[in-house]
Amino acid sequence: MQISRRLAFACAFCATTAAQAQDAPARNTLTPAQSLNRLMEGNRRFVADAPAPPGDYATRRRALARGQAPFAAILGCADSRTAPEALFRATLGEVFTVRIAGNSLFTDGLGSLEFATNTLGVSVIIALGHERCGAVGAAIQVAEQGARLPGALMAVVEPILPAVAEARRGNPANMLDATIKMHARLTARRLRDQPSALSPAIASGALRVEAAYYDLDKGRVTILEA
Repeated sequence: MQISRRLAFACAFCATTAAQAQDAPARNTLTPAQSLNRLMEGNRRFVADAPAPPGDYATRRRALARGQAPFAAILGCADSRTAPEALFRATLGEVFTVRIAGNSLFTDGLGSLEFATNTLGVSVIIALGHERCGAVGAAIQVAEQGARLPGALMAVVEPILPAVAEARRGNPANMLDATIKMHARLTARRLRDQPSALSPAIASGALRVEAAYYDLDKGRVTILEA
């Protein structure tokens, strides 16, 4: 029933955007592998500090006012140092971003990714963690030192606590780094395995979900093993 409601919601979005589709950018036709390669090539340019090609932003802005056709979606952290458009050298309308401190998956984030997939046509979703994530550090303090956080911060770190426990089992030398990577992996696994409106696209091969880690020092994004 819950999946049916999500699918109906996505269809409602579809009907709304169809009326605005005339002269809008063409729907993404890249395969999941092509979309992932395009992201990673953009990150290589970012790491190399290669100059961005000049663009006619006025023309593109006018086209995007009629609709959007991103090729990838990023579930990332709200940290100001980790803007996906910068890390992947993407321009307006290319990357659909869902960001929250700690890059956790909440219901509204899942719904946003379902919309990006079923209505806008993205073919790859990246669950992106990053070096020295403050939300993950806070989750470790809560789990291992009994820390209490003010306001709504406890709700932010609660989804990260399973990653703390899982990372601790490996007795890592760098607990923070291990937990950041584990949280990204668990989030990607949840997106792949939990029944949702993403499931048909994943099952058909039209959508790929990966976990990744961003190195603040080097600027490099690395795809993590499942």
